Amino acid sequence: MNTRFTRRQFMRTGTGIVGGAALASGLLRPQRVEAASDDPLPIPGGSPALGGGFHVFGPTPDDSFDPIDAEPCPIANVNGVVGLAYVDGMVTRINTRNGDRAELPFIASDMRFVQGVYRGVDGKPRQGTFGFI
Repeated sequence: MNTRFTRRQFMRTGTGIVGGAALASGLLRPQRVEAASDDPLPIPGGSPALGGGFHVFGPTPDDSFDPIDAEPCPIANVNGVVGLAYVDGMVTRINTRNGDRAELPFIASDMRFVQGVYRGVDGKPRQGTFGFI
């Protein structure tokens, strides 16, 4: 027997199962979480425009978030390369029930990568690649 699911059905079923398992196992209870020894240290501070809770700056040419010379790397103590792009374009949203299509703008989506040698929270040098989407 070959049972087929749409992506939407799969996500609804999977989300319900995962959510129920998380509740039953107590995963959603508050608990203390510590960084793994190989986690990178975030940069101190962050953009006030982003609410201040994120350790990231948003350098833009028009200074709409932070000045163009703001730190683009969200990781402290790194020796490597950083790539930063603000992606614009259009996306198509399709209603799977009735086939309606809508063209929507995709405006200034901040995407970055960091690759190189960094110091983990334990102070030891490590090498890695990180993506920020």
